[in-house]
Amino acid sequence: MGNEEEHQEEVKESKEDHDDDDDNSDTEDEDEEEEAEIWKKHYSSKQRILLVGEGDLSFSLCLARAFGSARNIVATSLDTQEDIARKYSNGIGNVRELEERGCLVLYKVDAKQMSQHYFLKTQRFDRIVYNLPHVGFLYRESSYCQIQLNKRLVKGFLKNAKVLLQKEGEIHVTHKEGDPYNKWDLVRKAEKIGLVLHDVVPFCKDDYPGYCNKRAHGSSSDDQFHLGDCSTYKFRFNHSP
Repeated sequence: MGNEEEHQEEVKESKEDHDDDDDNSDTEDEDEEEEAEIWKKHYSSKQRILLVGEGDLSFSLCLARAFGSARNIVATSLDTQEDIARKYSNGIGNVRELEERGCLVLYKVDAKQMSQHYFLKTQRFDRIVYNLPHVGFLYRESSYCQIQLNKRLVKGFLKNAKVLLQKEGEIHVTHKEGDPYNKWDLVRKAEKIGLVLHDVVPFCKDDYPGYCNKRAHGSSSDDQFHLGDCSTYKFRFNHSP
């Protein structure tokens, strides 16, 4: 009889140990799910981020490396993958690393029509980012025609980004300051479509290690250009009655 009692006690202890192991396993699973939030300037690993008009994808990659993952990032380019390989020395390498980190890279995405994209139209984002929008140098930078084309690009982007934005999300446009860029009427165009300027902060390239601002157009597409004074304009929905 004593042996039977001892056996039952061993079974009981074994079950308790197993339950403890299950509890520890559950805790470890919860810890993995509750990964620490990582910030890189205005952007967080917990945010759903859409990056628009990426050149060589180096800005996207900077965020991905900072976060340790790119599963929260969708990066888009107007170029095809073949264009990126042709135009940028590091372009395809950046794409490959982004994809390995879990980023979705989309090609041939027009900022002025992206809300109709077959995938993007099903998504909503916490941050939508367009750094240094520009149509390319079709005319002199300060000419009326060039300014009008860039204004049209900015307006089209803002209208489409608004459709893809979460209720409490933000649209960020990094924009060069001074003449002729102040003639693009960025803030007024945003206000006309129901967005409000939440904040303006200086843009410092050094805050984003590895980011290369590329010309993106013509025979010098892989060259960087002088940024000068730039700011990131942050827009939100206008919830005022």
